[in-house]
Amino acid sequence: MTPRETNAGPAPAAPVRSSIDVPHDLVMGLLGSADENLRALEELLTADIHVRGNALTMSGEPADVALAERVISELLAIAGSGQRLTPDAIRHSVSMLTGTGNESPAEVLTLDILSRRGKTIRPKTLNQKRYVDAIDAHTIVFGIGPAGTGKTYLAMAKAVNALQSKQVSRIILTRPAVEAGERLGFLPGTLYEKIDPYLRPLYDALHDMMDPELIPKLMSAGVIEVAPLAFMRGRTLNDAFIILDEAQNTTAEQMKMFLTRLGFGAKMVVTGDITQMDLPGGATSGLQAAARILNNIDDIHFAELTSADVVRHRLVSDIVDAYARSEESALMNRAERRASSGRSRR
Repeated sequence: MTPRETNAGPAPAAPVRSSIDVPHDLVMGLLGSADENLRALEELLTADIHVRGNALTMSGEPADVALAERVISELLAIAGSGQRLTPDAIRHSVSMLTGTGNESPAEVLTLDILSRRGKTIRPKTLNQKRYVDAIDAHTIVFGIGPAGTGKTYLAMAKAVNALQSKQVSRIILTRPAVEAGERLGFLPGTLYEKIDPYLRPLYDALHDMMDPELIPKLMSAGVIEVAPLAFMRGRTLNDAFIILDEAQNTTAEQMKMFLTRLGFGAKMVVTGDITQMDLPGGATSGLQAAARILNNIDDIHFAELTSADVVRHRLVSDIVDAYARSEESALMNRAERRASSGRSRR
């Protein structure tokens, strides 16, 4: 064998070309308004993409073209289901297909949870679908992740769906009013007027999912209850879908109290963001304690959502990541200072 043969690496794969004929009724949906979806595809995929009429041609390295083919096929399946494609849906689809799993973006993004007046609530990322599936499969589910990942909104949609399909007879929505603390008594108005600002996000989500004129009737009948966490003490909640929101602001004792309210035929979803705790005096969060204590118990599931699952403005994901990097840097700096201080004392 000559030295040249010994040192030569594998020959690069020859470029390939592939073409997909897009059904005429799906061309506009695939390309998007003013070709916004096409631009997203060109930005996210390495293969070159060209459109002529209803023919979409991809060229480049074999692996890149193969990925582009899979992405286009999944997007056509989504568009064929009647769902509107957006640049965000395309980003999430590419992310799923370039990840480690074998999930189909079409299966994830066309899963209907709840429909009302032409608006359908669906998971928008793979982790969101796993979270929704976990709610179906487990009695208690913890949804942990940053703001904007749909933790509470999807849980509310599952609760309303369970009520409408008669899987449960009532919905109970609760959250701690920790920001008010002992100052609650100094706020003006009745008790419900005092706590209303802390429960308002739950009311807002509920109004998105049900006819507004129906909600007061269901609340007066006790079918839907929205109350602060303190109102849960001493109760057993049977045949109910119970959501605890902002759980990072519970103490360990409050979390234990809440979880032990579980009754027969009930389902619980606990949501929170451990990076946004408002507990006074450095108290331990009940959400963190529960994750440590209950992690290995059957029928309790912990669903993790990340900045990649943020479905608000794209900047929200960047903001979450920037703060995470800043906090990680601050922790490293404190550790270095402690180590340096220990060496100097020696």
